[in-house]
Amino acid sequence: MRDAALPIDDRGLAYGDGLFETVLVRDGQPLLWDHHMARLEMGIDRLALPWPDFEAFHALPAQCGPGLRVLKLMLTRGSGGRGYRPPEAPDLRWRWTDSPFEPSPGRWLEGVAVRCCELRLGIQPRLAGIKHLARLENVLARQECQHDSIAEGLLCDSQGHLVEATAMNLVWRREGRLETPLLDRCGVSGTLLSALDEIVEFDWVRVGLDTLLAADAAWLINSVQGVWPIRRLDDAAGVCLKQWPLESNDTFRHAAHRLLGYPLNLGD
Repeated sequence: MRDAALPIDDRGLAYGDGLFETVLVRDGQPLLWDHHMARLEMGIDRLALPWPDFEAFHALPAQCGPGLRVLKLMLTRGSGGRGYRPPEAPDLRWRWTDSPFEPSPGRWLEGVAVRCCELRLGIQPRLAGIKHLARLENVLARQECQHDSIAEGLLCDSQGHLVEATAMNLVWRREGRLETPLLDRCGVSGTLLSALDEIVEFDWVRVGLDTLLAADAAWLINSVQGVWPIRRLDDAAGVCLKQWPLESNDTFRHAAHRLLGYPLNLGD
């Protein structure tokens, strides 16, 4: 159902008991659709939700408006149960909407400033990777980075290991190798990261901030915004920890933007 109100007893509204996907759609054609559906299937399995009508989902991108759009699809366990105890036979509820989208080419061109967040992500492997509705950690972390000059907040887990940004994945290059944090204990497995993993060689690592500071380039990525080179990294108090020069021939960004249909050359 398109953009209809949820009843107050909906479990997604009450407990975050559900999943969502945000998909970039260009003139009715979804980008990285198979990766979005694969992550959605993983989330359905992890939360033990009823199996939805995927054929109905496959028809949604064509119903989006013209041009560049973002389709948001949300699934909840529906209503019922007693408190946190879910109903034995839940009735899956889903909603969707789409909205026009304009990327931020200035951030592709000029890079971004990022701040380390004080908040630490809790470790919960059962929820790791999936895009569940209970995003309060990300909300609180993003609240730490309210100034427009800070594009994103960088998150570690409760043991001090790098995980992600509040709404993007993190990649860096160190000693000629691309590295990205392991996402087996917390964090979201981004669909752009998953697609790149099929064509670019990554080392998946569990490391602290010191490893990132030893990198010679770093990026934030997701399937809607594309790739933002990190120009500056601050600590939680706003003190600069590292600055990276921008690369005129950013081959990593080129590889990602080919997947999304975004311009490859800076300034295009």
